[in-house]
Amino acid sequence: MNFVKQPMGVDVSDGVSARSLDQQPHGGRKWPIHYDSVELFAVAADFATIVLASVFSGLSYHLQESGMIGDIGKSLGSAILVSALFISLMKIRGMYRPTELLVLRNQIRAVCLAWTSVFLLLAGTVFALKIGNEISRGNSMLFAMLGLLALIVHRSVLRDLLAKGLAGRRFSGRNIVLITDDTQMGAGLTHTLTGLGFSVERHFIFPPRSADTRCQERVIAKVIEHIRGSDVEEIVVGADPNRWSELRILVGELRVVPFPVSFVPLGTGSEIFKRPSRELGNAVCVELQRGPLTAVEHAAKRCIDLLFAGTALTALLPLLAIVAVGIKLDSPGPILFRQKRCGFNCRGFSIRKFRTMTVLEDGPSVIQAQFADKRVTRLGAWLRRTSIDELPQLLNVLDGSMSLVGPRPHAVAHDNQFDKIVRNYAFRRRVKPGLTGWAQVNGCRGPTPTAASIERRVEYDLWYIDNWSLRLDFAILLQTPLEIFRGHNAY
Repeated sequence: MNFVKQPMGVDVSDGVSARSLDQQPHGGRKWPIHYDSVELFAVAADFATIVLASVFSGLSYHLQESGMIGDIGKSLGSAILVSALFISLMKIRGMYRPTELLVLRNQIRAVCLAWTSVFLLLAGTVFALKIGNEISRGNSMLFAMLGLLALIVHRSVLRDLLAKGLAGRRFSGRNIVLITDDTQMGAGLTHTLTGLGFSVERHFIFPPRSADTRCQERVIAKVIEHIRGSDVEEIVVGADPNRWSELRILVGELRVVPFPVSFVPLGTGSEIFKRPSRELGNAVCVELQRGPLTAVEHAAKRCIDLLFAGTALTALLPLLAIVAVGIKLDSPGPILFRQKRCGFNCRGFSIRKFRTMTVLEDGPSVIQAQFADKRVTRLGAWLRRTSIDELPQLLNVLDGSMSLVGPRPHAVAHDNQFDKIVRNYAFRRRVKPGLTGWAQVNGCRGPTPTAASIERRVEYDLWYIDNWSLRLDFAILLQTPLEIFRGHNAY
């Protein structure tokens, strides 16, 4: 089936593209799903997969143990709770976007992290509430393993289906008329729209600024003439936002046809539409750069920092005491290592860590730890591997120089070096540094021996700053134990 109809041969000077639009790959039968619905479909598929895994594991376990079916209601209840937490974590990370669903490796990694985080959270809740006797450990283990396997298989199938749908143009879409002010950009937009299932019935070229007004009027008349009595369902206008004064006339004339008109900004001016916006009185305010947190956001984040850091220090006090004694017995030197770091708005502070090396470097020259570094003590290697050496930074969180979540601070010597390598490196100082961060849960831990490694870390840090939310902070805190368990580059 041909998704793009051949336009009638019309004089290009009248503003109608006479170039054939059907020189595109032909697909088979269209699927009854729109590209815009892929994310919702993926969420629903995850929910169904988790429910089926929970019910199947519950039935299998009870049949094996007692020969009876058991209570399906409990399986459904646990499935709803787990799916709500799992889908929320995946949604926060943007893993349901079609572009993300196509990257199977990232999907599997995100699914494993989110799934394990959910079960660790639930296990901690069960332990804290002392309700372990009411839950079958065997059933829970079977559900965890079966659910994870089912989600990974489901991700693989979904990726293949999505790739097949895009390549074969199988997604359903509306019949549209496309109007652009640039032939080259219009061709690219046409390719994008047809690839997403839209059927471009006709492509009109809006005359340039230098054209006569009568030429623009002729184009508008031809658009209206073509739409009336046709099976067109939507009009898409793709143009430079700087031409809005002229486009207003076009949109005004198109009111005579009973179809929605959508605007796709093209050119350099389109970048402004990708920024967050809000209402400022009767005006629209576009956020060009995210500033410091609002008073309410700052208060909420600070309360969470104080609550979590205070609770963690109290609960971990016996472990901290044992580590302190171990450090004194393992090698000569102080228990804590202090080093100057650069914090919020370039404010200096002294970071606290358990000493893991035989040296106490803090100056214009600091050498990063490497694999099998001889400076690392015997106990220090284990402390660094498990990130226990970072726990004294909870004191920095309490005194306000750090937060639980934020860009990891580097030694001042490294800051000066990285600032010369990465153009936007200093942007990281728009928020407090953190005990953990978005870069760390995405695998950016340990030394940064190359410019590419520090650039990648900075990209994650800047994304976190621009997209900060309390939900994102909680997601990072949940994923941090898993990243520590993996121990990637921790030496």
